[in-house]
Amino acid sequence: MKGILAALAAAGALMAAGGAWAQDKVVLGTNWLAQGGHGGFYQAVADGTYAKHGLEVEIRPGGPQVNNRPMLSAGRLDFIIAGNLLLSFDNVRNNIPTRVVAAFYQKDPQAVMAHAGAYPDFASLTKAPTVLMGKDGQFSFWKWMVADKGFKNEQLRPYNFNLAQFLGDPAMVQQAYGTAEPLYAKTEGAAVDTFLLADQGWTTYGGTIETRQQLIDENPELVQRFVDASIEGWYNYIYGDRSAAYAAIMAANPEMTVEKLDAEMAQFEALGIIDSGEALEKGIGALDEARIKDFHDLAVASGILEAGSVDLSKVADTRFVNKGTGLDLKAKLSAE
Repeated sequence: MKGILAALAAAGALMAAGGAWAQDKVVLGTNWLAQGGHGGFYQAVADGTYAKHGLEVEIRPGGPQVNNRPMLSAGRLDFIIAGNLLLSFDNVRNNIPTRVVAAFYQKDPQAVMAHAGAYPDFASLTKAPTVLMGKDGQFSFWKWMVADKGFKNEQLRPYNFNLAQFLGDPAMVQQAYGTAEPLYAKTEGAAVDTFLLADQGWTTYGGTIETRQQLIDENPELVQRFVDASIEGWYNYIYGDRSAAYAAIMAANPEMTVEKLDAEMAQFEALGIIDSGEALEKGIGALDEARIKDFHDLAVASGILEAGSVDLSKVADTRFVNKGTGLDLKAKLSAE
């Protein structure tokens, strides 16, 4: 009897440590090609954090010809990096049963940029003769910029995701992803000022993680393990040794280099996108229902959403975050 009990105890210990036979297979879809903005997830794969939590995680990159969003509701992915809350609101409006379970960016990286020194502050951008804006931006944050920040539709011109127009006109302003276009402009020799929309009142989270409501209902423990391991992965990526994650990202996207990844991460830190705000006390991944409602109300007031079109109770499930997960790991890594 003692031998059987010892064997069961040993088996339980192995399973708790992520023993080989206890690994649950999970597929995470990203919203773009492998990059530094996905670093914490690649870190958790590369350094064994997911395995420690009993998970075998496959990361499937998105890209210009890949839309991972439908793959979640179809059951081909278990989690996706969904971007900002507008996409989640849209799912609710269309009765797609997915939920946000974590937000790895406390600030949405959406921004506008101008040539360095051309405009002293964000408010002065309303006087720019031209603002380049992509189609998605025109139907989302641009509406808020017009309704709430004094921009005018007369300024608007289409952005074709080529910097040539901007680089050739020192008075021009354009849409930017805070960790992308400003770095591309720098490589072309142009110094820019980056104005993060989050710092001007655009309150959505970014880098949100969605999963199916079915998975939450049937296996909440797996969802918790994935969220916890991802949080630890991000702390290890930000404050620890990133080399294994870098290698994995570069293997998935050969256009990436150590220099590019270092520059991207420096921009994340400079803009305070990940470990900031609510994350400082509640841990990376933090979600707040009041903030979700605040952004919903902003979107309605700006004409982005129709009032009454979104049942806010179906947008997010905050049970998996806000527990201070990983703060001890951050303290340990920061002391080393």
